[in-house]
Amino acid sequence: MPLINDPTAILVYLISLIGLIYYAKEQAWSKKLFDIVPPVIWVYFLPMISTTLGITPEQSDLYSWVKTYLLPAALVLLLLSADVKAIAKLGPKALGTMLGGTIGIVLGGVISLALFGAWLPEDAWQGLGALSGSWIGGSANMVAVGTSIGVRDELFGVMIIVDTVVGYGWMGVVIFISSFQTRLDKWNGVTESPVDDLSEHLANSENSKREPLTFSSLIFMVVVGFGLGFLSLKAGEMLPDLGKVVTSFGWTVILVSLVGLGLSFTPVARLEKQGASHMGNMFLYLLLATIGAKADLRAITEAPMFLAVGVLWIGIHATILFSVGRMLKAPMFLIATSSQANIGGVVSAPIVASVYQKGMAPVGLLMGVLGNILGLYFGFLTAQLMEWVSRI
Repeated sequence: MPLINDPTAILVYLISLIGLIYYAKEQAWSKKLFDIVPPVIWVYFLPMISTTLGITPEQSDLYSWVKTYLLPAALVLLLLSADVKAIAKLGPKALGTMLGGTIGIVLGGVISLALFGAWLPEDAWQGLGALSGSWIGGSANMVAVGTSIGVRDELFGVMIIVDTVVGYGWMGVVIFISSFQTRLDKWNGVTESPVDDLSEHLANSENSKREPLTFSSLIFMVVVGFGLGFLSLKAGEMLPDLGKVVTSFGWTVILVSLVGLGLSFTPVARLEKQGASHMGNMFLYLLLATIGAKADLRAITEAPMFLAVGVLWIGIHATILFSVGRMLKAPMFLIATSSQANIGGVVSAPIVASVYQKGMAPVGLLMGVLGNILGLYFGFLTAQLMEWVSRI
């Protein structure tokens, strides 16, 4: 029998574990460790180890409750920060390279599965479909797409390994290439950078300013997240399943994303200034911890072949993205930032943007937000294409 069985006790344990991880992350001695192994890995694998050691159970009513009710709430709160009007001001070169990177992820994933499918498990398309969500915007999309299409928990853990090893490895390559950006820009025929003025505008905009958290704002976040998430859940249950990808919960994710985007145009979006996305991330990480607690540590043996798929996948993405960037005569700054905005999302895109051009972090952040928006829909598209390929 596991040491902890009561759902409330499991909840307290998992929240405490996440808190401990982020406490350790803030300490000076752990900076290099968390640069190599990011928090998302710890949030998933420490609960997995806890279950392996008999501390937490593999099954609990808490796990299904968190998946059903916290994921929709998290997506609503995370999408409040989507400044669509500012994204539109990025211009055709930035939007074109971003879309080129996204298309590269879609095609790269489908081609890689077609080539390696014979050596992968039967449900590999589900895991890779979830990974496509992460590589078009970040972890939130990975969890949303993966949960919607029913990725088994062990396979989800393998995808996190691929996401970290291949994704962060590619980030290192992108940063290395920054030393050659002047030569590459000249080769691409670049004559001007279209984002200088926008970066300054974003850095000084109202949306970049934070406000102190009040109790009324806090309770409003809870109402908006849980209320609209619950309504989207019930609406999704009334819609028919469309194959193995767009299930009733898949409809919930689509509906809740549309609700979150719609609210980003309203005064409700001011909640982001007081930390709505932080609450959304807390819900998301708790969901990730419960997924880890249900998984089997032995599934990591599947990782090597999936790592090979990931390397080929990123190679195809890079080839398509660079071809689009050359066609648009886009600077390497935009090409590199677009790639990281897809694969790393809002966390690492500003870092890459700053490496290429100082003061451009706001542009990287904005492109990361765009990736977060695109990831849900293109993630479902990629998963559906992979499901068709898996039948061949």
